[in-house]
Amino acid sequence: MRKVAIVVGVLVILAGAAAVGWRVYSGPAAPEAAVDVGGTVADFTLTDLSGQPQTLAGLRGEKGTLLIFIATRCPYSNAYNQRMEALHRDYAARGIRVIGINPNRTEPADDVRNHARENGLSFTVLKDENNRVADYFGASVTPEAYLLDTGNVLRYHGRLDADHDQPDLNSQELRAALDALLNGSAIANAGKKAFGCTIKRVSG
Repeated sequence: MRKVAIVVGVLVILAGAAAVGWRVYSGPAAPEAAVDVGGTVADFTLTDLSGQPQTLAGLRGEKGTLLIFIATRCPYSNAYNQRMEALHRDYAARGIRVIGINPNRTEPADDVRNHARENGLSFTVLKDENNRVADYFGASVTPEAYLLDTGNVLRYHGRLDADHDQPDLNSQELRAALDALLNGSAIANAGKKAFGCTIKRVSG
């Protein structure tokens, strides 16, 4: 009887985890990052939502580039859709280019395209097939942000802000980092650990 109760308990836990898919992860973990804060990010090429190749060098902003790993099915990432769009709206005119990158093997390019259109995401979105760029950055979740200066030096890595559910309670770390970068000031907080759905990587 005790064994049956244990099995039932485990099944209940797994069912609960499945219901909040951002807690479930099967597959390879994020590799160690090839670049850390203070390091220079190498150029890369990914396809945009029209299937055209785009390079980081060709897309980078005049004053900096904000890369955000995003997802279509993750409730955490989707909770930030409008805040990411607001970052694009507020900082594009100031020279910051916002770029979304979808690295999930479970989310094909057509889904990413439809998701961007349905959610009014007007910033550039790229598809990271085989999660090779996510691997380069050591990205582990969606959403996860990386802010580069004009020399492609990584200046901030971490969460977008402190609360995915209540925007009025967040601590605005990323916006503070953006403002510091634009003002030529040191970034006081280079990022706190991102939280969200684990990236669904390819095996091997």
